[in-house]
Amino acid sequence: MRLDEASSAPRVLIYSHDTFGLGHLRRSRAIANAIVACNRGAQAMIVSGSPVVDRFAFAPGVRTVRLPPVTKFADGNYASLDAATPLARTVEQRSAIIAQACGAFRPDLIIVDKEPAGFHGELLPVLEGAADRDIRLVLGLRDVLDDADRLVPEWERKGAIETMVQFYDEIWVYGLSRIHQPLAALPMDPEIAARIDARLIYTGYLRRDLPERRAGRKEPAIADGPFILVTPGGGGDGAALIDWVIAAYEADPAIPLPALIAFGPFLDTATRDGFAARIRALGGRIAAITFDSEIEFLLRKAAGIVAMGGYNTFCEILSFDRRAILVPRTEPRREQAIRALAAERLGLARVLMEAEGRTPARMAAALRDLPEQDPPSRVLVPGLLDGLDAVARRVRALTARGSADEETRPCLQAYS
Repeated sequence: MRLDEASSAPRVLIYSHDTFGLGHLRRSRAIANAIVACNRGAQAMIVSGSPVVDRFAFAPGVRTVRLPPVTKFADGNYASLDAATPLARTVEQRSAIIAQACGAFRPDLIIVDKEPAGFHGELLPVLEGAADRDIRLVLGLRDVLDDADRLVPEWERKGAIETMVQFYDEIWVYGLSRIHQPLAALPMDPEIAARIDARLIYTGYLRRDLPERRAGRKEPAIADGPFILVTPGGGGDGAALIDWVIAAYEADPAIPLPALIAFGPFLDTATRDGFAARIRALGGRIAAITFDSEIEFLLRKAAGIVAMGGYNTFCEILSFDRRAILVPRTEPRREQAIRALAAERLGLARVLMEAEGRTPARMAAALRDLPEQDPPSRVLVPGLLDGLDAVARRVRALTARGSADEETRPCLQAYS
């Protein structure tokens, strides 16, 4: 792709509040890398609260700004990761850093991930000044937000609908309406609903490709042959999944394939050590790693995946056409369960709900069946993985950049 002048290349700031886990950061990374891959001279800046943003590689043209991190408790409340700093003070610091980064970067477009006003409203000063600086605003939403009984009071408390209507030019849903419509349950009067609907674009899911291999990359020996990859994402809420898989191997020596468990960087040390001791007792039938910032290589090699059903892992399962068992969490959100059950209805994955019984025998039976399960490609879903192409097209349209040919150039091979 060529643009007539380097100065006409779009500059896109991506805000990702990242209060917990890896999901928001990895989605923002995929989008930023695709934008610069599809637009010569384009630049992207990710402003993120993830404490592990520095452990990921990004495409040339993508830079990152790290916000002071916060942590999320099981009851849904938050605190500064630095316990000595009051949360209100951390939010003030984050808001100032966001404003400073925006002023220095001078974006044409800001893509906001999930939170219309930002974490605790920290993005509002930037949103309020966007029109004066000729900055277009897009709200990007994953395919599923939550059950209506949880989502509605949360968004009403945050004034999310009013913020969307007041500030945003477009709202992108990184999924398909036939799988889920994340805003459908929100109560809106007909005029507001029509204004939201006019700005709503379903992009399809965000295809993932292999990143450029890091020099000296090494993988566990278990990955040299057929294996099952068990990945709870960041790991902060994945202990139950890991425990269930280990218990299945402890109870059933006939599971045909060994497993590789990626604990995730946020699994607490004591729990990880306990799992490691149980794994050692299994005599090589399970191996474990803590974290792999290039886990795409393992996902592509695995004979099957066991995961919780977060957005990014679901995109990777589809992109690499992997047979999958999804074990979604239901607290503090039902997002994963909604996605997983919709995928199962379409034949894209198998689901094990813990509420239906988490006996070792039940997981072991699913693991034995996994190698013979149909891969997602057996189901034809039009537009399923068109998300990055759609994002690249809308970036060019909103920033009035590029020619007609550039407008339709596919970018499915962008950085993951």
